[in-house]
Amino acid sequence: MKKYFLIFTTLFLFNSAASAQVNVDLPACGPSTQLPAEVSNNVTPESRCFELRMYTVDPARVNQGDFNGGIDELHQRFREDEAAMFERHGADVIGVWQDLERPNTLIWMLAYRDLEHRAEVWTKFANDPDWTALRAKYNVPLNAPQVFYMSNTDYSNLK
Repeated sequence: MKKYFLIFTTLFLFNSAASAQVNVDLPACGPSTQLPAEVSNNVTPESRCFELRMYTVDPARVNQGDFNGGIDELHQRFREDEAAMFERHGADVIGVWQDLERPNTLIWMLAYRDLEHRAEVWTKFANDPDWTALRAKYNVPLNAPQVFYMSNTDYSNLK
């Protein structure tokens, strides 16, 4: 875990609180040729676009209204098909973690060829009827996700 924390810290380029919507302005990520000059010097030309997402369940809204679950149901949603759905639509799911300091938080990382590929994956995901059904089955109340966009450095072991 310490190794991955160091990788995430080293690779960190941008922080965004953007939602899972496809049509939001996102910072550049991916190959150094697609990045602004102030961050491209240490990024490999072959870098993928990495996205680290943190989802925190809002315990005040669990089992209220249309919501039907907490962190365990969120993990079940990912276990059952959400992570695999992203793989089917072209993303690489690098990993999914349980935050040990914040028990209501799930952390996961995806990788894409570049930012354009990310938009394609999210569009396919958002339009997938399997996602609609899965979200209805495990409708978990989430706070706004924390999202970090990263490109790997030229000296990173993670490519």
